[in-house]
Amino acid sequence: MSIPYNNPHPLKPAETYSEWSAAAPMKDRVRSWTRDIAIRGLAMGRRIERTNNWIRFPYYHHIFEDERRGFSGQLEYLKGFGDFIGLDAAAAMVAGGEAIDGRYFCVTFDDGFKSCMAGAVPILNAQNVPAAFYVVTSLVGKSFDPDDPIARDAFGFKGIDTSLEFLSWDDCRAMVAAGMTIGSHAENHHRLSGLTDNDAAGEMARSKSAIEQETGSTCLHFCAPYGIPNRDFDTQRHGDLAKEAGYLSFATGVRGPTRGGADPYALKRDQLLANWGAHQLKYFLSSE
Repeated sequence: MSIPYNNPHPLKPAETYSEWSAAAPMKDRVRSWTRDIAIRGLAMGRRIERTNNWIRFPYYHHIFEDERRGFSGQLEYLKGFGDFIGLDAAAAMVAGGEAIDGRYFCVTFDDGFKSCMAGAVPILNAQNVPAAFYVVTSLVGKSFDPDDPIARDAFGFKGIDTSLEFLSWDDCRAMVAAGMTIGSHAENHHRLSGLTDNDAAGEMARSKSAIEQETGSTCLHFCAPYGIPNRDFDTQRHGDLAKEAGYLSFATGVRGPTRGGADPYALKRDQLLANWGAHQLKYFLSSE
């Protein structure tokens, strides 16, 4: 089954997180509020500076208009605890196998949503922070129908009478020109675990080729759709396929620090929302 793109009756693109999350069920909102209260308590006594010798990979999906101030504030906050490095440097540090001396942050974005171009890139440039954007190559330049259940499963869309747009190839080229990295989130947003090895390898190879052809920049990094090992992909098997395809890293959705000697084909990352407060960052980025 495929996601229906470019609805013949196009809806207004979502411009704010408030629009995007407007139709979230009340149970989800209550769960979010309860979770925030719990994390405020759990974050007491947590300190990012008490941990050391790692790379943390904070990752986002979107930076809407009403998230820009929060995103900028998060970058400023994290600068107090470590240095920001690009994905090429981070993957090389991990692959080197030596102990990592200090604290480093490597920012990435999943799915290739259009909001990242206007919302994230200017802030990243202003703060001299490199970042990588994993794009789904079959979706570049498109939008999808939020009423479709497959689209909701893939991207969590909850908006009312709004659509969600993806980056164009012009956007990707502008990102590369601005010093950002374009990585692959596969050709289609399918769970690798649901594909044959040949099909999974094809997803990796075709997306890599499309990115390199369209941007003129070598694509060296792959991110698994959905991101949970033993459910959405097999760490060993799909990591090996990514390596064979010419990728230097394979990113997951598993939280935690990445230390020297770790597997670059099983990078841990911490999902963040741009409007989260410091207590959320403290709690997640101080975990071992």
